[in-house]
Amino acid sequence: MASFSTCDSKTIFFFFGLTAACLSLCSVGSVAELQRFQHPPKADGSLSFLVVGDWGRRGLYNQSQVALQMGLIGETADIDFVISTGDNFYEDGLTGVDDPAFNESFSNIYTAPSLNKQWYNVLGNHDYRGDAEAQLSPVLRKIDSRWLCLRSFIVNAEIVDFFFVDTTPFVDDYFTNPKNHTYDWRGVTPREDYLSNLLKDVDSALKDSSAKWKIVVGHHTIKSAGHHGVTQELVTQLLPILKANNIDFYVNGHDHCLEHISDTHSEINFFTSGGGSKAWRGDIKRWSPEELKLYYDGQGFMSIQMTIASADIAFYDVFGNVLHKCSLSKYLRSATDRTFS
Repeated sequence: MASFSTCDSKTIFFFFGLTAACLSLCSVGSVAELQRFQHPPKADGSLSFLVVGDWGRRGLYNQSQVALQMGLIGETADIDFVISTGDNFYEDGLTGVDDPAFNESFSNIYTAPSLNKQWYNVLGNHDYRGDAEAQLSPVLRKIDSRWLCLRSFIVNAEIVDFFFVDTTPFVDDYFTNPKNHTYDWRGVTPREDYLSNLLKDVDSALKDSSAKWKIVVGHHTIKSAGHHGVTQELVTQLLPILKANNIDFYVNGHDHCLEHISDTHSEINFFTSGGGSKAWRGDIKRWSPEELKLYYDGQGFMSIQMTIASADIAFYDVFGNVLHKCSLSKYLRSATDRTFS
């Protein structure tokens, strides 16, 4: 399990690795039904990546400005890939594989050389309001080879295993009270079977993982002081599996903010990176100061730089300023944090 060791100054992380290993995006034998991909770390065994969520607005609501800063930080950190926490295309996903929104909100926005790396994407609730299967289609990978989106899957990076989980089908309200929205549930129904199998697959994959670090990525929040707050269905169904398997981080979007919450009942750290475009100013709920390390109600993204022994996390705003950073260690148990205003 991870625990805090140090969190210090306002300096942007500089990550000097050896020559970056070439991406090998090859499917290998999966655990249960989850497809598995291999992403080798750098030659020195380290790994660096960015996380952004809730972004696809054709450059509006500061999406382009966030993308610019991602490119700058991505170059400094020598990133290996980018993770998207979902809601990739607003307001209602894609209409099909030929929807111009794919280029207008993705390919034409994230143009910095440092972002010309693999993107690992999950679906958000807004993505399910369009043609969800379009985002899963290999046709999009032919249009832009960076794009990889599946419902749930695993990325093995030697020192860390990433478990991407399709969280939208867990939320009861999308089925019982969809309002004026139409959701694309192809591949999900019958829902009870889908969720039961998914939970079994995630549990099995986590149990079989021998990686030093375990990171679970989903769109919806588990712990959040933001607008949407806690997703009770995930607390009830997914969180016990995450705790039982001693994961290190749960990373999500959905709330349009940047957030770091620790857990007094486990060593899981919860990170929200949902500030890729439109943000919700002043929309915050009461939360225990002991757990709430960062809440920022503006646009931005996060970076994570990892070795086998430590993980350095930083949150950046739309201007590239460091809002909060911390280091977690597999071995040390002392803890300090600093948040910048």
